[in-house]
Amino acid sequence: MGDSQAFAGHLGEVQLASITIANTVIVGFNFGLLLGMASALETLCGQAFGAKRHNVLGIYLQRSWIVLFFPLQRFLQCQLKTGVIAWVSLLGLVVNVVLSWLLVYVWDFGLIGAAIALDVSWWVLVIGMFGYTVCGGCPLTWNGFSMEAFSGLWEFFKLSLASGVMLCLENWYYRILLLMTGQLENATVAVDALSVCMTINGWEMMIPFAFFAGTGVRVANELGAGKAKSAKFAMQVSVIQSTVIGLIFCVLIIIFQRQFAYIFTSSPSVLQAVNDMSVLLGVTILLNSVQPVLSGVAVGSGWQIFVAYINIGCYYLIGLPLGIIMGWVFNTGVEGIWGGMIFGGTLIQTLILIIIIVRCDWKKEADKAGSHVNKWSIIKPNDQLEIIY
Repeated sequence: MGDSQAFAGHLGEVQLASITIANTVIVGFNFGLLLGMASALETLCGQAFGAKRHNVLGIYLQRSWIVLFFPLQRFLQCQLKTGVIAWVSLLGLVVNVVLSWLLVYVWDFGLIGAAIALDVSWWVLVIGMFGYTVCGGCPLTWNGFSMEAFSGLWEFFKLSLASGVMLCLENWYYRILLLMTGQLENATVAVDALSVCMTINGWEMMIPFAFFAGTGVRVANELGAGKAKSAKFAMQVSVIQSTVIGLIFCVLIIIFQRQFAYIFTSSPSVLQAVNDMSVLLGVTILLNSVQPVLSGVAVGSGWQIFVAYINIGCYYLIGLPLGIIMGWVFNTGVEGIWGGMIFGGTLIQTLILIIIIVRCDWKKEADKAGSHVNKWSIIKPNDQLEIIY
């Protein structure tokens, strides 16, 4: 999405604000739920793969397709096939950049051209991963379509919904930030500046989100295999690495605060507004480098429902009211809204997750994962799998 905003941003301030609202609010509200529901596969497939129940993964994938069509990425991640995802994503990026340039500048489609290019690139991702999965790329875990995928749909849906609620509460939190910014005076400049900061934050968050996916899968694999110490070690390594990377990017943002906004716009007013928010952006990047990794541990351990309650309390009962108070009562504008929501919501949520994970009994979690895997699948005499709940 970021490259589409970069192309649209040089068409004008209104165009940048328009595509930001389309991508961040309209698409983001839907994707938050779909991606969250897809993360149920990180728990199910991750623990089953760790327990060497390979055939079960294909059934889980088919079952998830009945609920939604997003889980291809999660299915491949659980088998440590991240290289495939990277190559398909690179292809989608190249298609998006080339089509955006052609449609926006060469063929003069303007903002509509940027939207068309983004849609086509998304389909490239789906077709690429689906083709790899069903055409022999996953021989251990994909054995063709099975009617067993229709069993246990309600239980799968409940776990998917819990995962969706957990992640979309967090995802929607930042969409609400953009919506509230649109109600301020001089909203066009405020939305443009915030969209630039959020896009930079989103680019950097690809690294923590990679740790989120990797940590969730690795923790699920180790718990499914009954290796409690390995699961704990994987969590510790991921948190430390992601935090160090976040510190580096935080410093870079503060040092180059006057340069990075030129990627998106040449408007002096927007550039100045971005410069005013650069320190807050750096702090946000640092916090968001830790929090996704902790959420990945929660997904790998199957704590989605518990974390959903934490998200409701931190984001919507503390962070959102604090942002409103800072932005409108104290008249601090977009910086106040953003700062209140970050320190009141994200910081508190991160501290709570740290306390929970530090006090976690990993041996107990490994035993629980093993019992879940045994409950989910039974080997029949004819070596066929029946999935039950």
